Amino acid sequence: MNTQLDMDIPAIRAHYADILCQLTEERGVPRAALLRAAGVPEDALRSPDSLLTLSQFMRVVRQALALTGDSGLGLELGHRLKFTTHGSLAQAAISSDTIGEGLSVFIKYYRIRFAYMDMRFFLEDDDAVIQVDVQPDLQDLQHFNVEVLIGSLMDVAFLLFGTRLLEGGCCRLAYPPPPHAQAYRDLFGDRVEFNAAASQLRFRKTYLGLELALSNPVARRMAEVECEAELRRLAALEGTASKVRAILLAVGDGRLPGLELVAERMHVSARTLRRQLSNEQTSFQLILDTVRSERARKLLAETQRGIDDIAYQLGYSDPSNFGRAFRKWEGMSPTAFRERQQGTTES
Repeated sequence: MNTQLDMDIPAIRAHYADILCQLTEERGVPRAALLRAAGVPEDALRSPDSLLTLSQFMRVVRQALALTGDSGLGLELGHRLKFTTHGSLAQAAISSDTIGEGLSVFIKYYRIRFAYMDMRFFLEDDDAVIQVDVQPDLQDLQHFNVEVLIGSLMDVAFLLFGTRLLEGGCCRLAYPPPPHAQAYRDLFGDRVEFNAAASQLRFRKTYLGLELALSNPVARRMAEVECEAELRRLAALEGTASKVRAILLAVGDGRLPGLELVAERMHVSARTLRRQLSNEQTSFQLILDTVRSERARKLLAETQRGIDDIAYQLGYSDPSNFGRAFRKWEGMSPTAFRERQQGTTES
């Protein structure tokens, strides 16, 4: 489920738009002309740490594509966004001990830089999978936005490991080949697939244990403090559904709370919370089920906790209800899922 972000929330670093302006200038479109067409004042980009609203940034993107006629701007922007551009997010990730830890950190905090995307990380058979979905009202910019993230991630991967992570991996894209499809093939060779069911980067899950050369526990802790502060700021500006999801995710290893407790933490009545979520075309149950399914997969794949214990942690009073829900999500029982995931890990 995509987390819908208000288009008028200041959530995108002006530095990202500034780099996009540099790209358009290289293609003969002056910065002033681009920003004027997008209705964004030049002063808004004066400080790299200032924030644009999602609406402003996407207007700059649309005008950049239209004025340059270059459909491949997304990949090029991703390449230009070196890991230092992402500030505390990148610092926290690359300061982790292993690729697996770094990805977990990235997934935890990615919204402070890529707020308009929904991102998941999971294991499937022999693959570690990063799946990316774009906010529904930005589907006309789907390939641009997916490309920005893919280009940026691959740049960091090449910096740290060369082409090693591409061995046995692939890139799947949930759209037809764009006019610049050759740029994908230059990046991934024959390991790129268009018209896929979802946009994903896949690599061998055995690589999750690879050590990161820049590992630094102190730097990671300091960067995560900054990430947490930015995440809290963003959460304070988002809609009700996002706030509910943030509360559920913040529980950590604790038992997931129900509607009444979440409403209490948001200082509203349960009735008011139901109405607010309904106004956003969702419900507490839908959000809870999404968080439950994500956490269930992680606990089953990565821990040895008993099924009853996992059911309790996810907020089920009856483990059989958890079993029925999990079969609906995955088409198999929790036990069968664990055997498949952990059996593959051991082989």
